[in-house]
Amino acid sequence: MGDRKKIETDIGTLQAQLTGDMMKDMALRDKIHNLKMQLKGVKPIDMEIDCIGCGS
Repeated sequence: MGDRKKIETDIGTLQAQLTGDMMKDMALRDKIHNLKMQLKGVKPIDMEIDCIGCGS
């Protein structure tokens, strides 16, 4: 499985776990956001310093 396909699968798996409770979902939403950034090439994989622009 290619990296792009794996990231898309991981996003789908995480989205399926969302409960609708913002506080409970915060960690999941953060992981989803980071994966989407990797998918779009906004954030390099394994980057320790998160972007400053969006406050991640």
